Amino acid sequence: MTTFLPSDYHFMQRAIALAKRGHFTTSPNPRVGCVLVKNGEIIAEGFHQKAGEGHAEVNALKVAGKNSQGATAYVTLEPCSHYGRTPPCAEGLINAGVKHVIVAMVDPNPKVSGNGLQKLEQAGVSTQHGLLVEAAEKLNPGFIKQMTTGLPYVRCKLAASLDGKTAMKNGESKWITSPEARQDVQRLRAQSCAIISGADSILMDKAKMTVRWSELGDLKNSYKKELIRQPLRVIIDSKNRLTPDLPLFNEPTPIILIRNAIENIHQWPHFVEQVALPFAENAINNPQIDLSALLIYLAKKGLNDVLIESGFRLAGAFIEQNLVDELVLYQAPKLLGAEGKSLVNMPSLTHLKQAKELQISDVRMVGKDVRITAKF
Repeated sequence: MTTFLPSDYHFMQRAIALAKRGHFTTSPNPRVGCVLVKNGEIIAEGFHQKAGEGHAEVNALKVAGKNSQGATAYVTLEPCSHYGRTPPCAEGLINAGVKHVIVAMVDPNPKVSGNGLQKLEQAGVSTQHGLLVEAAEKLNPGFIKQMTTGLPYVRCKLAASLDGKTAMKNGESKWITSPEARQDVQRLRAQSCAIISGADSILMDKAKMTVRWSELGDLKNSYKKELIRQPLRVIIDSKNRLTPDLPLFNEPTPIILIRNAIENIHQWPHFVEQVALPFAENAINNPQIDLSALLIYLAKKGLNDVLIESGFRLAGAFIEQNLVDELVLYQAPKLLGAEGKSLVNMPSLTHLKQAKELQISDVRMVGKDVRITAKF
């Protein structure tokens, strides 16, 4: 059993804090932090900020320079051992003369897991792993899930009244929740690789599904505007109801329109792509896009974290098919009455044992509203 010193916990906690600084910018790469320590003192720090740029270890080694000789490195994720857009970090640590490497978690990719540690050991660098592994795993749920299952991590955002209604009978829903809650949703969008919505929501709400810089609150103090990327907007429109004059298409960031068959009845802007996916096999009377196929498609594009922002039908379909990992519910102190639209549209259940069960992981106030985070 690996034994860690109190100082090891301290330095790894710092590495985890550094990794969090890349929370909104590293996708599709994982968030990683690195701390270099010598004689019990931190001599350099680094974190991965953006795909294609230096990894955490490289950035820390650059700061340390020749002083990295004989140092111990604390890294939240196993150093990579392969050439990608940047050289392997394991090689960089070896060449810098680092003598010991402590890793929180090994690489979740089964094809490369352990290779970085092995490369270090073969070069005479001693290693340990498993320190604060749970905290490290929380940094990258999407990266981990894609590497282990081939699917992205899926969050479903919902907003409702205290009596569980998402809109009035006539569809009116602006605004159920407070400005603070809507600002919080912008953070959810900013951390997501893609947002999935349906044609109903786009047509009803005239939604743009973009990250609004003006509503990011204190994030604007920590991140430059150009670093906050816009998520890919994925709109399911199997009946070809969307038209290029909608507000959705006023923002020139990538959009994918999901169809069952592509019909070129409109001239779309250059940033719009149409993708054909099959209907679900069990949806004969009411054909619907195969949602599992959609998630597989997005994962293959390297999209790790997906946010569903949609109406109650599409959200219900994802939940019913067990495709959602996490539910984020903003509940406003309002009552909309019996005829309001339900939270999700799912088949009628006849027994309590059929109910979908969740585990609440966080409850907090956001403005006047309550935000509940729960996992399936």
